Amino acid sequence: MVIKLIRNVLNKVGVDGAIAYVILARVIQAGGGLICVFFIAKYLTKVEQGYFYTFGSILAIQMFFELGLSTIITQFVAHEKAFLNWDGKTTLVGNEKSLSRLASLLQFCIKWFAVMAIIFIIVLLIFGSLFFTEYGKQNNDVEWQMPWIILALITGANLMMSPILAFLEGLGKVKDVAKIRFLQQAFQLIVLFSSLMLGLKLFSGPIAACASVLIIVFSIIFSYKMKLLHFIYYELKEWKVNYKIEIFPFQWRIALSWISGYFIFQLFNPVVFATEGATVAGQMGMTLVALSGILTISMSWINTKVPSFSNHIAMKNYTSLDFIFNKAIKQTSIICVVSLFVFIVIVYFLQYNNYPIGNRFLPIPLIVLLSIATFINQFVGALGTYLRCHKQEPFLIMSVVMAILMCSSIYFTGKFWGIYGIVGGYTLIITGSLLWGVFIFNSKKKEWHL
Repeated sequence: MVIKLIRNVLNKVGVDGAIAYVILARVIQAGGGLICVFFIAKYLTKVEQGYFYTFGSILAIQMFFELGLSTIITQFVAHEKAFLNWDGKTTLVGNEKSLSRLASLLQFCIKWFAVMAIIFIIVLLIFGSLFFTEYGKQNNDVEWQMPWIILALITGANLMMSPILAFLEGLGKVKDVAKIRFLQQAFQLIVLFSSLMLGLKLFSGPIAACASVLIIVFSIIFSYKMKLLHFIYYELKEWKVNYKIEIFPFQWRIALSWISGYFIFQLFNPVVFATEGATVAGQMGMTLVALSGILTISMSWINTKVPSFSNHIAMKNYTSLDFIFNKAIKQTSIICVVSLFVFIVIVYFLQYNNYPIGNRFLPIPLIVLLSIATFINQFVGALGTYLRCHKQEPFLIMSVVMAILMCSSIYFTGKFWGIYGIVGGYTLIITGSLLWGVFIFNSKKKEWHL
């Protein structure tokens, strides 16, 4: 009776198998992030905490090398899959042209990401080392060099695996990919906590990242997925996806949006590290990790529907498309608001009662501002996902303008008003993006669905 009641509740809020695994992964990430606060407070100094989170912000330049291709892969694969059917778990039948185009997509993305991963590692090793050497001069007692080198290598390996998961998602294997990511997150946290307890300091991150990559490798090699990918890879015939004509016109727009996204969402920590010091950078990093977890959990209702959105668009079933999207965006908005409120209350309680862990987060006024921005990002992000499933990137100009405004804001407000100026300027710019984003959504939807 209880199980039936739980299932009914989950069905009403739109939790299917794929979303359940995504939520589990993000709950572990968010909950693990909060538990990680205790471990970091106990086993890392405040300065080491600053390095720990700044590592992550710099590694986010991965998007400069991925260039939005993983998102494009999922959408292109889903469009071709709409004309194919499953014959068992490892074989696809149907339109021969679509199957051949799938093969060309798989071959292309594997080669692309292999090259990008190598370049990515080289850039990380050189420029990351220069950054920490220049702005960490006063922290000579922190051993960061070798952890950074290992982390760069492992992150490059992870970049090589990302197109495989994106390809599987496009085939409709959203639940399976979500399960892999759930296992990834769980093992990564277990290894991270264990490494911190063993006193491995900043080496804990690279070791945990290595465990994460191994989960992906084993989950693909020792399952039906390897046979499925092998089958598709060798189905290439005369029909191919033309990169210059089909992918590049879409990709460069996505790439610019993603690169702009780095300056909008990831520039905080390196700048705060350089201007305010490692301690404040650690507070910013801890706060952003929690908010990012909330954002990702709430966006699960949208992101797991991308293959479905793309299929309906390919078949021009716009009525069904809008029904699914409208339901999903309501669910994701409610989850986001409730989660943000709970997070603010918890941090307020910790800081009001002077628990040491509360000081590892930013002050409450800044958290409230960042929470407002997080909700807006969730809403605009959902609109963007819907539009990109049409193989278009209408948010390009908005993203570039926001990136320019954000860089200018961080520089000037940070210079005169410090961390409060940086967060205030960020929230103001994000709020302005809401009206622009809604206008683009309504106009493009009307234009494309005529």
